[in-house]
Amino acid sequence: MDKDNNPTFIFRDGMTADKEYIEWLKELKARYRQSQVTASVKVNTAMLEYYWCLGRDIIQLKAESKWGSGFFNQLSLDLKSTFPNETGFSVTNLKYMRRWYAFYNESFLNRQQRVDELESENRQQRVDELKMPVFFGQIPWGHHIQIITKCQSLDEALFYINKIIEEGWKRGWLETQINSKLYQKQGSAITNFDTTLPIAQSESAKELLKKEYDLSFITVEEVKKEKDLENALAKNITQFLLELGKGFAYIGRQKELRIDDESVFFPDLLFYHIPQRRYVIIELKAVKFMPEFAGKLNFYVTAADKLLRGKDDNPSVGLLICKTAKKTIVEWSLQDIQKPLGVATYQLQEVVDRTIAELEQKKE
Repeated sequence: MDKDNNPTFIFRDGMTADKEYIEWLKELKARYRQSQVTASVKVNTAMLEYYWCLGRDIIQLKAESKWGSGFFNQLSLDLKSTFPNETGFSVTNLKYMRRWYAFYNESFLNRQQRVDELESENRQQRVDELKMPVFFGQIPWGHHIQIITKCQSLDEALFYINKIIEEGWKRGWLETQINSKLYQKQGSAITNFDTTLPIAQSESAKELLKKEYDLSFITVEEVKKEKDLENALAKNITQFLLELGKGFAYIGRQKELRIDDESVFFPDLLFYHIPQRRYVIIELKAVKFMPEFAGKLNFYVTAADKLLRGKDDNPSVGLLICKTAKKTIVEWSLQDIQKPLGVATYQLQEVVDRTIAELEQKKE
């Protein structure tokens, strides 16, 4: 055995671990962790590229028509016998490979102009020879299966792929978000952002808001009035932050807004969105939307801009979450409002339970 590998005590008395050494050591550790991630991504990418090409070959060769209905069973047996230690050659997985390639191939066949969203060098290639986009390699195979089996369009699939890359979603969380229809909800709240925010900020600010918030961690019995909803959200603030999305920091509830000795107000919930550097004031209503709600929220956003907003902060926005909202009434109410406001609705546990029950009945 090499002398350097013998068991021994390590004494640090011979050196001084100063600040420079500590910082260098920290960098070394981070660099090593990054190399582990890079290696993992390379292995995953190589495997996915193989799956992609195999799915493409099955389609281009018209394998089932050419070799019969037992094709997948035979191919599975042949590959397993050659690679007995590999677990990815089941009949089910082989069919997923075909489906995976077909999903994107057909999408781009119908929408050639979207090819540049994947790879600029793919723009001129034939669709039936579409290469796997490089960033697909950052997505685990199980995530890809969830996406192609549950997403209805290319836009929806790319939305979730970007979320996985940007926020590091686990497969269970991806499934939860797809089932809750995050793609359909995200950025679809009714707002006046187009007229109250600079063009460069309008679209990004819309992405902060959803059309409907899933508050299924709260039961209907807990919410009889506005104060009950506020209390329930404050009690379950971690779940609410997850539902709001990435980047929100909770500042507090019922922050006292004192204008003078006689004029005191209490906005329901105050957040700060770190990536966009803006305050977000949330008002809660356990009733249907009424036009006067917009005026009060406009007042709170004005106050946030005047009293809280720093020189490097972007304009504050307001979000009203209510039980129900009619689009025309909301749009008219926001039309002449000067501050950026959005209106969304929520659903509680009772609604979720009923929906699940209805789906189960349909299956039967």
